Amino acid sequence: MSHDSTAAPEAAARKLSGRRRKEIVAVLLFSGGPIFESSIPLSVFGIDRQDAGVPRYRLLVCAGEEGPLRTTGGLELTAPQGLEAISRAGTVVVPAWRSITSPPPEEALDALRRAHEEGARIVGLCTGAFVLAAAGLLDGRPATTHWMYAPTLAKRYPSVHVDPRELFVDDGDVLTSAGTAAGIDLCLHIVRTDHGNEAAGALARRLVVPPRRSGGQERYLDRSLPEEIGADPLAEVVAWALEHLHEQFDVETLAARAYMSRRTFDRRFRSLTGSAPLQWLITQRVLQAQRLLETSDYSVDEVAGRCGFRSPVALRGHFRRQLGSSPAAYRAAYRARRPQGDRQPDPDTAGPSRPLPPSDPPAALPPENAVPFQTRRTATPMPAGAAGVPGQRSAP
Repeated sequence: MSHDSTAAPEAAARKLSGRRRKEIVAVLLFSGGPIFESSIPLSVFGIDRQDAGVPRYRLLVCAGEEGPLRTTGGLELTAPQGLEAISRAGTVVVPAWRSITSPPPEEALDALRRAHEEGARIVGLCTGAFVLAAAGLLDGRPATTHWMYAPTLAKRYPSVHVDPRELFVDDGDVLTSAGTAAGIDLCLHIVRTDHGNEAAGALARRLVVPPRRSGGQERYLDRSLPEEIGADPLAEVVAWALEHLHEQFDVETLAARAYMSRRTFDRRFRSLTGSAPLQWLITQRVLQAQRLLETSDYSVDEVAGRCGFRSPVALRGHFRRQLGSSPAAYRAAYRARRPQGDRQPDPDTAGPSRPLPPSDPPAALPPENAVPFQTRRTATPMPAGAAGVPGQRSAP
């Protein structure tokens, strides 16, 4: 899943200054950055694959601060270029930032601002979004980052419209991606935008990755709360919601427990978690259903009831949207990977359920009857009344 917005008129009208070239890609590296994320744009844009039908880019590797740059495993890197080289690039990529709690160097931020003003395309992979946000390039724009850091990004930069569900977000001249593998997705998207599907497909084959991935980050979202919410008054309300997912309640109920109006609650909740409360609640219910399908023998109808959905139909709709599979198919695929003898009854569980021993979550399942990939500006709305959460007409 991607969020590919139509560039705003201002962004669409902006052209590269005379000294910048579209085919030149500058990758901005910092000390302490993870080597995997840093290597993604270097591999995509820095290797000549013209023999495979992939148009060539010219790569400039730039140090965002004084070197040597230390990276994962204590390796030291020496970038051949400095910040001044960014002035020639039509695309500038920030693959990762070393710490979401520390500010980037002001000189690097100034260079990114100048590049954007002169028409360059600015790209942030994973935590690189924090550098773009610090430069003010994400103000008023949609963006994403790794789901684990999305709440922090949303809280620290409230003017950024953070969507933790997306693999990447294309807002015309500013683009961001989620974690490691999503950086590859976004780089392939850039090649596709510049040179078409055939070139992107040829590159994907060389990298041995899918040319397009369906779905978003929902399947990877953790149930745990953001660290920043611990001391916030909303923490008690969120904790209550997680403990009562088996009950039918809506966002109005949560707002009332927080002694806030719905509008105020929505705004405060989004600033803390990076997600709208309705979408967060649906995601938590689907995660709970996923666990029950893995660890119990409850029927799909029973799972729906134990996760607070009004009906099995609502569960199936949300489950398929988030995980790309029906609940029954998900359970069947999960159990096919486990020996039958591994299932053990739980003497403390009454009724027909026979819980299974806990295990790591299964790998993401391929979507059933996947539809062709489509980019979009906003999440596709569901039909009225399909949200599956009482009191709500639709879900994001």
